[in-house]
Amino acid sequence: MAFTPRTCTSYDWISRLGHWVLAALMIAMLAFGIYLDEAVPPGPERGALMGLHKSVGVAVLLLGGLRVAWRLLQGFLPEAGHAPSWQAALAKAVHYVLLAGIVVMPLSGLIGSYFGGRATSVFGLFSLPAGPKIEWLGDLAYGIHGAGAMVLIGAILLHVAGALKHHFIDRDTTLLRMVGKA
Repeated sequence: MAFTPRTCTSYDWISRLGHWVLAALMIAMLAFGIYLDEAVPPGPERGALMGLHKSVGVAVLLLGGLRVAWRLLQGFLPEAGHAPSWQAALAKAVHYVLLAGIVVMPLSGLIGSYFGGRATSVFGLFSLPAGPKIEWLGDLAYGIHGAGAMVLIGAILLHVAGALKHHFIDRDTTLLRMVGKA
């Protein structure tokens, strides 16, 4: 699907709000996931924290689906500066990876739980049922979830570095238009 360039100079408030809310949630979930994997031993505490991770993941999926749909409908603004073609191509690729990650990360986690035979309670409000325990599908989904986390961390670092480069080195309005100041 092609993104349609927009003619305005700043992102609308819905795009800005979606960007910053999802950025905060995704970064927090990535950090929380690493914490769960590296520092929390199996047991009741881990189970409770995993339940919270899954609940927030469902919220990310719902909000992220709206964000991705809005971005696809709105398109991207034209470039604010005059970057070399390789930088423009890299920026576009990073944007695609970030948008895909917003959907792929929570979906892969939920699919892993589903085929791991585990239900997902969403903040105690409702539950997504457990599916049939199909180990290889659960493992595949969790493998995608783990690899996706590493890819997403790299994409976020590139995205932030690019925004800072535009702001401090190129001195263009790339970063300013995502805060409504362009």
